[in-house]
Amino acid sequence: MTKTKYIKLILILGSLTALGPFSIDMYLPGFAGIAADLNTSVANVSMTLSSYFIGISAGQLLYGPLLDRFGRKKPLFIGMLVYILASLGCVFVKDIDTFIGLRFIQAVGSCAATVASVSMVRDLFPVKDIPKVFSLLMLVVGLSPMLAPTIGGYITTDYGWHTVFFILMCMGILILLAAQVGLPNTYKPDTSISLKPKPIITNFIGIVKEPQFYTYAFTGAVAFSGLFTYVAASPILFMDIFKVDAKVYGWIFAFMSLSFISASQLNSVLLNRFKSEQMIFGALITQSIIVIVFLILSVNGFLGLYGTITMLFLFLACLGISNPNTAGLTLAPFSRNAGSASALMGAIQLGLGALASFAVGIFVKNSLVPMVVIMTVTTLVALLILIIGKRSIKKTISTSHDEGVAILH
Repeated sequence: MTKTKYIKLILILGSLTALGPFSIDMYLPGFAGIAADLNTSVANVSMTLSSYFIGISAGQLLYGPLLDRFGRKKPLFIGMLVYILASLGCVFVKDIDTFIGLRFIQAVGSCAATVASVSMVRDLFPVKDIPKVFSLLMLVVGLSPMLAPTIGGYITTDYGWHTVFFILMCMGILILLAAQVGLPNTYKPDTSISLKPKPIITNFIGIVKEPQFYTYAFTGAVAFSGLFTYVAASPILFMDIFKVDAKVYGWIFAFMSLSFISASQLNSVLLNRFKSEQMIFGALITQSIIVIVFLILSVNGFLGLYGTITMLFLFLACLGISNPNTAGLTLAPFSRNAGSASALMGAIQLGLGALASFAVGIFVKNSLVPMVVIMTVTTLVALLILIIGKRSIKKTISTSHDEGVAILH
């Protein structure tokens, strides 16, 4: 493969991977404007985030078998078309219920891009290069939450929130064209793969029964739902409670993303000295102390804007360390059906994330305390799952550092 072709493939696959984070984060600064325009509350607007997470969760399980059965490009084309049309619908939406429904459809469409990009990396690159490719794609995913809300803040302030969805639609069209023209047919359709529910469900049940899978999948997913809680609550927290404008909110969100990215990079250094199990346990213990202190301070009204940012920054750093390790240990036992295990892990994570963001929509109105309570509960439950679940694991199957990166996405 020539260097030019390599860069072209990375750019296209990176664009497919980044579509999801941009669709989640770019419209967050517009929550107040959306609420005003659609005659509803910011808390109700956050339900559009919940419906998006549910859509991605369902899409993870849908596209895995479809991409194996029909090849990569047909399901990707259909999914992207669904995404483009749903984004266009969001531009002209007039009521909150329609908006919630369209966000679900948009998520199901965008999921094709995420799942197809992972599958195509496995198809296109030799095994020894896969860790490096995933590291590059992970950088794109990490940068997306920094860039998207900042760009979204400026667009919302200057042109209105509808323009955000018009830009997302245009991104969808450009990525669709780039994928169809620039990506080769990497996988022949496999007609032996059944799309009947029973064999698919049987396969998933077999995966869930593996103690290492359910221990680390649920530990990671429950802990990570704290991040979804923060994402869903952040527009209410910063723009409604602390009264910052859309542009400043975008910069705060970008700064918070720096915490998660920096911690995940620190994690790769620490793995040279510590095992993944030690990293997860240490991160969750630290996270538990942070959320308990956060809860005490918030209940007693000791936290202003900067104090809240500091506590959230520390909280997200713990997740940046635990998440890659729980993902690596969740998928480590599955060399043959890693795709199904990966899809199931993603569905569990995003499903619990949807529940957390739904709770935010119900409880977070004019105080940061409910958000901190949800974060405290999810952290302590994750620690409990880890302690109880580890007793069922006879011998932990682990991966090398490079393999951990390779199977993370």
